[in-house]
Amino acid sequence: MTRDVKDIPKGIAARLGGWSTRHRRAAIAGWLLLVVVAAVVGGATGAREMTDSEGGAGDSGRADEVLEDTDLVSPAAEQVLLRSAEPDGWTVAAEELIAGIEATGEVLGVQEPLRSESGHEGLIGFAMDGDPATAGDRVEPVVEVVADVAEAHDDLEIHQFGKASADAALSDMLTEDLRTAEFTAVPLALGILLVVFGALAAALLPVFLALTACAGTFGLLALASHQVPIFESTNSVMFLVGLAVGVDYCLFYLRRERDERAAGRDAETALRIAASTSGRAVLISGITVMLAMSGMFLSGLLLFHGFAVATILVVLLAMVGSVTVLPATLSWLGDRVEAGRVPLLNRRARQGNGGRRPGGRVVGSLIRAVLARPVIAAGASAVVLLTLCAPALGMKTELLGLEKQFGSEAELSVAYSEISESFPGGPAPAEVVVRADDVTAPEFADALVAFEQRLADAGQFGEAVEVTLHEEENVAVIAVPLAGSGSDDTSRDALETLRGTVVPETLEPVADEAYVGGDLAGSEDFNDQLGEDLFPVLLYVAAITFVLMLLSFRSVPIALASIVLNLLSVGAAFGAMTAVFQHGWGADLLGMEPAGSIEAWMPLFVLVILFGLSMDYHVFVVSRIREAHDRGLANRDAITDGIRATAGPVIGAAAIMIAVFSVFALLRMQDMQQMGIGLAVAVLVDATLVRMVLLPALMALLGERSWYLPRALSWLPRISHGETVEAAPSHGEHRREDVNMGAS
Repeated sequence: MTRDVKDIPKGIAARLGGWSTRHRRAAIAGWLLLVVVAAVVGGATGAREMTDSEGGAGDSGRADEVLEDTDLVSPAAEQVLLRSAEPDGWTVAAEELIAGIEATGEVLGVQEPLRSESGHEGLIGFAMDGDPATAGDRVEPVVEVVADVAEAHDDLEIHQFGKASADAALSDMLTEDLRTAEFTAVPLALGILLVVFGALAAALLPVFLALTACAGTFGLLALASHQVPIFESTNSVMFLVGLAVGVDYCLFYLRRERDERAAGRDAETALRIAASTSGRAVLISGITVMLAMSGMFLSGLLLFHGFAVATILVVLLAMVGSVTVLPATLSWLGDRVEAGRVPLLNRRARQGNGGRRPGGRVVGSLIRAVLARPVIAAGASAVVLLTLCAPALGMKTELLGLEKQFGSEAELSVAYSEISESFPGGPAPAEVVVRADDVTAPEFADALVAFEQRLADAGQFGEAVEVTLHEEENVAVIAVPLAGSGSDDTSRDALETLRGTVVPETLEPVADEAYVGGDLAGSEDFNDQLGEDLFPVLLYVAAITFVLMLLSFRSVPIALASIVLNLLSVGAAFGAMTAVFQHGWGADLLGMEPAGSIEAWMPLFVLVILFGLSMDYHVFVVSRIREAHDRGLANRDAITDGIRATAGPVIGAAAIMIAVFSVFALLRMQDMQQMGIGLAVAVLVDATLVRMVLLPALMALLGERSWYLPRALSWLPRISHGETVEAAPSHGEHRREDVNMGAS
């Protein structure tokens, strides 16, 4: 039975689209006002980044908390290494350095140079004056002094490393990389959209809405950060997700409107159908992604709370913009949406629509082969996917230090390596924080003597142990150089000795609190907390997936398959990251440098992101299959119809996501590279092998059992996945056109 377009039930998306088209000036002006106000207010208040204790975990986080509670946050330490061909040939330059550094007025406590055993190296240590969180903003005069002395003594090797100089370089790199991402990802997305739509105006709309959604989120996130402080990479992550999701949502909406216009419907009717179908799909997809992202709130690490807030905000804005501003703009443009037509591309776009199923010969041939031999297709695709997942079995994670983030050839990385080799533990010592009743008491002094003696006897620590007593606060801070590079197994063994025996047996008996912090301790504690977080978060997103799929399709097999297929996509991402960045397979071909491990926060973040994004394609594909099945098609015919109907939009949307993620893989920061490679591979695999081969093969094998629902769950509401509307007359004939009411 057919129904006229006007009889389609109006859901939230249809009402929003209808209101926006009737009040398009208010919708467009309101959106722009929201974006501008959010950006201005957010820029005025500024974003608050999390402190060391807020971003930490375990004993290392508690050590930072003790220092912050007593206003004893360690100043930003810096070190300068001098190396000469002759023993002690660096002493004159060291005197010049000390004088120049002190003259800047930005430092305190410049130490006399340490001399290496060979005498070829000297190490000058000092700290930046003022708040360590902003030391990177004030370190430039010191860096210039070091550079001037190095230029004057070109026969010496001079290297500087420390928190302030690293923070300054990191800030510059993040700013430049984000600018690179914007100027590269946006043209790529625009180019793909131009191929899809064949007209410049239609291609610009999704990019405009995605960018304005990101701009508004920058401001809102700055405001939200005063309640949930953010990590330094949060803005980059938000931009990546916002651009990919925002463009995709608009693509699905605009693609449906264009299809209806190509089928002969007038502009008003086409917009009404797009709002009722793709608009509702965008809402379902956006809500699904936001629910998946909320799983990060289950983590005990504040880092993920910030990621959750950022991604939920940008998806919310992208979703709202797609169902309000987009229809309003389309209504205002009318036929001008075809402005800037590219003849060849526009012709191809029109040929792909006009009431015919998108998909083409390639997809048609593929789906016929899959359905002809579903056992072979399912087995072969499963083998390929499991092979891609296999490297993840040996994944190692750690909080990548700055020397690994920058790459081995960066000056800071070279400096870190040279200092570690000449003065083990120098750049990244363990930091023991002790709070006692009285740090000036004789028994406390005796405990410190015993502590240093145990360190010397262990043979796992450097000689330059520094003890700083803060008598008013009754806190002692002890810097303990660890043997090894500061992050290798030798350093980990030393840390275990320090935590397991030395501190408990010497300092804890005379202390109220005694914690071991520092870079390596922080990385170990972070990893331990992640290990505790991963299962609850996985259970949450899996449960959300199961419930949403069960409600959407009234099918237990489909709900279970959704989880399994999503896990395979996640596994492929983990496998790709591990293969390239831990084992180094193919890293040279990609122009990347393996770090030997995966950034500690990456697995949980990628898991949540991919569960959200994979649901986008999965719901879109399965809903079209269910729609065809509900129209009375046999199981395999419904699968063929659904896959061919969704192939074009899915491939176009996936191409945009892959392009955006690939741009981030080409940035200089190691964690951004890992995230870009992992997400790009996962989306490629998910949109092709998983949704176009494994999913239809499984559904063909299950047959009618694909839609099995136990009698005990028969009370679940029925959700329509499609309506049939009467097409506009064409050459005196009427044509039936199915309208997708499912999710994208």
